[in-house]
Amino acid sequence: MGGNGGGGTNAEKRPNELLGSWFVRSGWSKGELARQVNRRARQLGANHISTDTSRVRRWLDGENPREPIPRILSELFSERFGCVVAVEDLGLRAAHQSPSVSGVDLPWTGPQTVALISEFSRSDLMLARRGFLGTSLALSAGPTLIEPMQRWLVPGPTAPRDEPETAAASRRPGRLSQPELDLLESTTVMFRQWDAQCGGGLRRKAVVGQLHEVTDLLQEPQSESTTRRLFKVAAELAELAGWMSYDIGLQPTAQKYFVLALHAAKEAADKPLGSYILSSMSRQMIHLGRPDDALELIHLAQYGSRDCASPRTQSMLYAMEARAYANMGQPGKCKRAVRMAEDTFEDAVEFDEPEPDWIRFFSEAELHGENSHSFRDLAYVAGRSPTYASLAEPVMQQAVDLFEKDKEHQRSYALNLVGMGTVHLLRREPEQSAVLVRKALTIAKKVRSERVNTRIRKTVDTAVRDFGDLAAVVDLTAQLAVDLPETAEAV
Repeated sequence: MGGNGGGGTNAEKRPNELLGSWFVRSGWSKGELARQVNRRARQLGANHISTDTSRVRRWLDGENPREPIPRILSELFSERFGCVVAVEDLGLRAAHQSPSVSGVDLPWTGPQTVALISEFSRSDLMLARRGFLGTSLALSAGPTLIEPMQRWLVPGPTAPRDEPETAAASRRPGRLSQPELDLLESTTVMFRQWDAQCGGGLRRKAVVGQLHEVTDLLQEPQSESTTRRLFKVAAELAELAGWMSYDIGLQPTAQKYFVLALHAAKEAADKPLGSYILSSMSRQMIHLGRPDDALELIHLAQYGSRDCASPRTQSMLYAMEARAYANMGQPGKCKRAVRMAEDTFEDAVEFDEPEPDWIRFFSEAELHGENSHSFRDLAYVAGRSPTYASLAEPVMQQAVDLFEKDKEHQRSYALNLVGMGTVHLLRREPEQSAVLVRKALTIAKKVRSERVNTRIRKTVDTAVRDFGDLAAVVDLTAQLAVDLPETAEAV
């Protein structure tokens, strides 16, 4: 009985109308759905799952299957329809789901934040096989994502001031020294540099391991100021773990880390860092085709850090706002946000204030890259508009030229080369596009980033569709098959 994933109950059941509705619209037969569930289960290592048409019929009749089948069905239907289809949308319930993997509406308290980060990072390390943890989660979107994130704005209890150190207190176990804290913070900086140079696939496990170590320190007695600094380190590491997961295609895992990072940033009372984490969540929502959610997250970030974010951080938030508006097909608001991003970036350059390391990536090259991608996205939304493509080209060229000299951000260089390639395709210049994508391919071989690989593949697919007979496109397709024969394995 255990091999079929059944719910194991004889209680009277009613047909699952929600699951039935999604099933009918999918166009799948019961046999096709059963085969897909079995295939996905084998990928997860759940070899005991053996589903057949009669089992699918029982689900439709109201039987609630055991984990991991509800999560597998959520993912299969999400992929089929190109939107988030949660377990609850299918009329199913997740059985015995622990708090760390049951969504994003988590308690905003310090001890529970530590416990959740500890549990989730430990699970990630234990289930590090590609996709296992990611497919045991479901993405949140719409109100189920936005409403819990709004609680970031609710003031927490005022933290007490540090009491003067006493000889007894200084001997308490777990009290970190200043050099030890400094080393933790510098290690986070190093991890961020590795990610920029090498992509998310090479060091993700190391970042998750370091994050888990920090939660151990947070469960020991520390002074108030040390606790805040540790929460800040935890927030930065969780954001980076999320970013690396996003980069290699583990989207639900990435979202969970971003949410946990935001909780840690709130405990650290670091509003600018919280706004940065929300911007990463926003970028993910744009990538997943949900620009409305992306815009809500950016507005939350802007409002929450309105009185404390540096000009560079504000510029980055405006640039992400422009991306959201572009993908929503709102050119007027997009152009205004682009101008605001440029103006506030000039302030950042002029005043040149000391800034945290996490915003250091937002250089002039990154600004041009974001703004040119906004114009490029507008071109797509407006039916491959040559007007917006011509707006994107000079700005994108500036980004490419600047990133070419920047050896620390090779992934960004590759992404902007591909972006420039898409602009040339929009302008019906396939030869120029092929030259740029070839350059990006040479970088992609060194950078473990499924995001780069996916964008290259999509751009080549577009070139084949529009200019498939052209020699340059034929040659590029052949090179793609050699250089990126299959999806990179995550680490």
